[in-house]
Amino acid sequence: MPLSPDQQAEIDAQRGQTHTTRRATAEGMEKHLYTAHPVLDHGFVRVIDYMGDDAAICQAARVSYGRGTKSVQNDEGLIRYLMRHWHSTPFEMCEIKLHVKLPVFVARQWIRHRTANVNEYSARYSILDREFYIPARDALNAQSVVNNQGRGAALSGEEAERVLRYLRDDAMRCYDHYEEMIGQDGQQGLARELARMNLPANIYTQWYWKTDLHNLLHFLRLRADKHAQYEIRVYADTICNIVADWVPAAYRAFADYRMGGATLSATAIDCVRRMLKGEVVTQETSGMSKGEWREFEGVLNDPA
Repeated sequence: MPLSPDQQAEIDAQRGQTHTTRRATAEGMEKHLYTAHPVLDHGFVRVIDYMGDDAAICQAARVSYGRGTKSVQNDEGLIRYLMRHWHSTPFEMCEIKLHVKLPVFVARQWIRHRTANVNEYSARYSILDREFYIPARDALNAQSVVNNQGRGAALSGEEAERVLRYLRDDAMRCYDHYEEMIGQDGQQGLARELARMNLPANIYTQWYWKTDLHNLLHFLRLRADKHAQYEIRVYADTICNIVADWVPAAYRAFADYRMGGATLSATAIDCVRRMLKGEVVTQETSGMSKGEWREFEGVLNDPA
């Protein structure tokens, strides 16, 4: 369960408050404020605050006063132009602050996106909850034989049961020892900053994560991609749904040009031109390595 009754009551109290403001608000985003969207078995994503909307992107691009006099169609056309030509600063005018609860091993992957402000729950001062990410059975996969950082076929039968048993038992045993070490009943108790080293990487942590829209879209382009690790991809998918309601025109352009588009090298473009002229191009005649050719074929043949 991602939220305790006390946490849900706190969120309900926050959502029950309203404030009068002169700043621009996005109706689609207002429904997400403070709401905890569940992810994995104990995680969630919720919006704490945001700034800007689609109009703010256009306002910054035109350096105009107020919302301007351009039509919605013109605004969307401008946003698509900015996205198509890889402009960045207009998208940086929008910001979002998220509260995320996630497994530690996902957080360590996430934190590689350094263009954000982060404040994480501190296990030096506080005691972590007994909450661990235990994958669903259908999320247990063997190592890929093609990609060293990917997954292969799903585990089955006794092997899958054994892996799940190890994950549960090891996590619980580590937490039992963690509690014993910091306990002060009949002993001094080990410092929390030291005892935490015994906790497994699938324990849950929490943080506030604030970033601008330009860097958020870069994060989503990588982490919502079908090749991203499942455990971080489900967080990215949840954030995609939020962004689509926050800045719908920007998200449509992003989905079209970034998520649905592809970047081709000069060599790949030359191959496409040769193919359009009717030439049969193979990996041997393409000028590409086997890896490049495999990715090129994936772009041409992927129905998605």
